[in-house]
Amino acid sequence: MGFLSKLLFKNKTQSIVSGNSDSVLIKGDELKRSVDEVFGRSLFVRLVDGGSCNACENELAALSNPYYDLERFGIKFVASPKHADVIMVTGCITRNMLNPLLKTYENIPAPKFVITAGDCPETGGPFKDSYSVCGPVSKYLTVAMNIKGCPPEPEAIISGFLKFMDMLKTS
Repeated sequence: MGFLSKLLFKNKTQSIVSGNSDSVLIKGDELKRSVDEVFGRSLFVRLVDGGSCNACENELAALSNPYYDLERFGIKFVASPKHADVIMVTGCITRNMLNPLLKTYENIPAPKFVITAGDCPETGGPFKDSYSVCGPVSKYLTVAMNIKGCPPEPEAIISGFLKFMDMLKTS
């Protein structure tokens, strides 16, 4: 390994190890307290991909790795909308995914909450002018929280959940 390669690898490693772990732990502990206070159990999330490029899904998948481990903070992704408290929508809503999204929304128990992750669910992203894009999620469902970013980083998603929980506590 050459000098430049060692330097690049070293710098990359240092940026990953930098002070973010404390920030994630602080936000995560606060999120866990909020989830316990509002729900008395974990918050169950059903993910619906409306037609994305999968960048947001990759960031959401990163939340289950040992570094973030979102489940320790009281957030669990579930396979059935009947078990979900919240629907998280990623990607622009395509014609083929509009009905499945609406059926998923119908099947979650009340009160029904929708969180969008990424810019595409609200703006359409680079696909907004496509014939197959139906428009923003907010045209069809009431969106409680939009986590911005293309894609949003895992820490931003944790912050979004924290803001969502604060919103529920104040309402």
